[in-house]
Amino acid sequence: MSSDLHRGQVMRSTGSWYIVRNEDGELVDARIKGKFRIKGIKTTNPIAVGDWVRYKEGENNEFVITEIEDRKNYVIRKSVNLSKQAHIIGANIDYALLVVTLANPRTSTGFIDRFLVSTEAYGIETILVFNKYDLLTEEEKEELEYLIAVYSLIGYRCVVSSAINGKGIEEIRELLKDKTTLLSGHSGAGKSSLINAIDGSIETKVGDISSSHYKGKHTTTFAEMFPLSFGGDIIDTPGIKGFGIIDIDKEELNHYFVEMMELLPNCKFSNCKHIDEPQCAVKKAVEDGEIAAERYNNYLAMMLEEDENHWRTNIYN
Repeated sequence: MSSDLHRGQVMRSTGSWYIVRNEDGELVDARIKGKFRIKGIKTTNPIAVGDWVRYKEGENNEFVITEIEDRKNYVIRKSVNLSKQAHIIGANIDYALLVVTLANPRTSTGFIDRFLVSTEAYGIETILVFNKYDLLTEEEKEELEYLIAVYSLIGYRCVVSSAINGKGIEEIRELLKDKTTLLSGHSGAGKSSLINAIDGSIETKVGDISSSHYKGKHTTTFAEMFPLSFGGDIIDTPGIKGFGIIDIDKEELNHYFVEMMELLPNCKFSNCKHIDEPQCAVKKAVEDGEIAAERYNNYLAMMLEEDENHWRTNIYN
């Protein structure tokens, strides 16, 4: 039994067992011993895909993870299982790609904006991938143009894609090269099909859309990192229906709506919440059509309508 510590990155997490890629590119199975808490953080997954860990050989030639390195960033959401816990989707990433579809299933702007708030909070550049272009009606194409205009104007890169006819695939491939990218979105949004189109060497399951409720069947059970044949890694994540915000103070929410943060110095009050305060530059910009009404309404929904568990639910001791 060796006591030497090895270093590696977590490629797949199944709860208690992890696939770790060591610095030589080899894959090993490792587990955590007993209760493993990271600086007191209360999450459903103490170790996430993308984490850099130290491990050693334990009894019976098993590898045991003994410590985790500090994360440079991560994407976190409210756990669907335990309302007062969080789930880390992926860690140590360069880009987040949010796959958006306008139909079957439909991705709401509320979902998009909650995801963007979470990635803005950790300084993660996010790219919106509007997928399944080949299925859009003329009316939906007009809506797509509008959404691209809204999000491009405030600085988000938008890509239109189709795994069927190859639209946007080369552009996405260039984005992913030599980067670690997290891929997220609703079930059925076509993440697996996109991955297969981007890199045919990666085999992922593609599910059929359920015609009964227009929500995709889950094809990815656990988050998993795949090495790309042209350089870099992509983290495929299970499809998610909702995105509860967590680990962000409600008072700071407007900091993560980039167009609102830009106008905050023009508000009468430095701590303006852009709700009912006088001489609010953000409300005026909405009235003048300079800030999209959808974005502002989604901001209000997050500020005023959500249960407090969506906010800072004390994930740290």
